[in-house]
Amino acid sequence: MADLGMREGVAVLVEGDRIAAVGSERELAARGESVMVDCERGVLMPGFVDSHTHAVFGRPRHAEQEMRALGADYMAIAAQGGGIHASVRDLRARSEDELLTLAAPRLARLAASGVTTVEVKSGYGLSLADELKTLRVIRRLADDLPMRIVPTFLGAHEIPLEYRERAAGRDEYVELLVEEMIPAVAAAGLARFADVFCETGVYSAAESRRVLAAARQHGLALKLHADELTDAGGAALAAELRATSADHLAAVSDAGIAALRGSGTVATLLPGTMMFLGKTRQAPARMLVEAGIPVAVATDFNPGTSPTTNFPLVLTLAVSQLRLSVAEAIVAGTVNGAAAIGRAGDVGQIAPGFSADLALFDVQDVRELPYWYGDHRLRASWTRGKPCHVRNLAVRYEA
Repeated sequence: MADLGMREGVAVLVEGDRIAAVGSERELAARGESVMVDCERGVLMPGFVDSHTHAVFGRPRHAEQEMRALGADYMAIAAQGGGIHASVRDLRARSEDELLTLAAPRLARLAASGVTTVEVKSGYGLSLADELKTLRVIRRLADDLPMRIVPTFLGAHEIPLEYRERAAGRDEYVELLVEEMIPAVAAAGLARFADVFCETGVYSAAESRRVLAAARQHGLALKLHADELTDAGGAALAAELRATSADHLAAVSDAGIAALRGSGTVATLLPGTMMFLGKTRQAPARMLVEAGIPVAVATDFNPGTSPTTNFPLVLTLAVSQLRLSVAEAIVAGTVNGAAAIGRAGDVGQIAPGFSADLALFDVQDVRELPYWYGDHRLRASWTRGKPCHVRNLAVRYEA
C-alpha cells in the first residue's frame, strides 16, 4: 500500500472504454489520430472508488447531531425511534421517482469529488416492497448517471420497529429476510452484494451468519457492517465466510484482526463516521496494514452518521486520524476500494486493460489532496472513457 507507482510527464491512451497504453505523449500520439486532453500538469489518478454508501434516503437527520452533542449516544437515539428507524419511516412514505430525484444530485456531488465508482446500499426500507423499491432506484441511477454504481442489499440494516415490538419478532424478520426478501432480490437481479449490520443490539453473529448463508446460496457476494461500536464478532464472521469486505471495524479485537489476516477480506474503514459521531476511537488502521490486511477507505455517506460526499476529505481523515501515509490512503481509496467491491481486476488503476476511470486534480503534488482538507480540486473525471464530471472548463480538448 505504500507504493503509488507515481510517474511524471506521461500520457494515457484510451481506446473505447479501456486504457490502451501509458507512456510518453510522442509515443502514444504516433499510434494514430486521437482527441488530446491537456491535463496542464495536474495530477491524473484512477477515479476514487467509494465502496460503502447509503445514498438513497429521504430527509436528512440533522437534529441527531445536536442530540449527540448534548449527550445522547447512537443506540439511545435508535431506541427512541430515531437513527435508522427515522429514515425507514421517511423512505417508506416516498415514491420511487421521488427517491430517484433526491439521490441523483447526491451522487453527482460524489462524482464532483473524484468518485467514478460507488457502491450504494438499500436498507432504509426493511420490508420486501420498500427494499425492492430502493434497489430499483439504485438500478435507475446506474442507468441514468455516468458513474459506475454497484448495488448492495442491506435488508438486515436493523430489526424494524414493528418486529421489535413483539416477542418473536426478531426471528420472524430474520425468517422474512432468508425466505422471501433475499430470494426476491436475487431473482430480480437487483443486487451484487448482501450486507448485514452485525452489532450488539442489532444483528448477532449467529443471525448474521444465517442471513449471509442464504445470500450466498442465492448467488450474492457478501459484505458486513462489522464491529463498529462493540466487538460483536463481525470481523471473525467476515473472515470465516470469506466476505468481500468487513466495514467499520472501529471496535475490532485483536482476535478479529488475527482472523482477517490471510482471509482475503478487505477491511473497509470509515473515518468520517467516527469523527461525525464525536468518537475519539478510530479503527486500528496501522495494526491492520501491518498485519498484511488490505485496507480500503470510504465515505459511508448516509443521512445520520456520515453526511459527506467529499472523498478527498476522507483521505484527510485517513492520514490525520487513521495514521495512514498519503500513499496508503490513496491506495485505500482506489485499488483497495475496488477490491472491496470485487472489481480489483477492472478498476482502481491506470494500467493497460483497466477501465478508463480517471480523475484529474488541480494540484501539483498528490500529497496536496489530503492536505487541502475540505477543498474541491477536481478538474474533470471520466468513467469508462466518457466524461463523468467536468468542473474546470480550462481543460482543453484538441483534435
